[in-house]
Amino acid sequence: MGADAGIEGSAAMTKIVLAALVAAMLSLFADRGRADDAAIGETDRGAIRAVIESQLAAFRRDDGAAAFAVASPTIQRMFLNPDVFMEMVRAGYRPVYRPREVEFRELVTEGGEPVQRVFLIGPDGAPAMALYFMQRQPDGTWRINGCILAKAPDESV
Repeated sequence: MGADAGIEGSAAMTKIVLAALVAAMLSLFADRGRADDAAIGETDRGAIRAVIESQLAAFRRDDGAAAFAVASPTIQRMFLNPDVFMEMVRAGYRPVYRPREVEFRELVTEGGEPVQRVFLIGPDGAPAMALYFMQRQPDGTWRINGCILAKAPDESV
């Protein structure tokens, strides 16, 4: 086995990770849990923010287990383990993985579920808006049920 085999293996892993990412985003809308129809109270708003902050802190530490632990069961089933999850984040979510700046924006409801908007400045200095889809668990806690990056206006936090 030469260097080409290692490159081919790395390319194959990247394709698998990106395929999983696409599958995750497509299934996000089909397999999300239902949030309460009532307005999200301040306690839940704080809990949602704390979950996202804990995942961002885990990414900064490269702590895949902690980052994966706050993902919903749906996301955990898709990515199977913290290593695969972290590979996907490193490959496709650089602004989330290594943000220079983070600013929490509004918490909105889409399709009956809370979506936390987070404005980020990525490692390359480019702005991005992360849309965190949240899912209430049977025990009342919140988990991240997906994140989509969107272009953000060029503004500082």
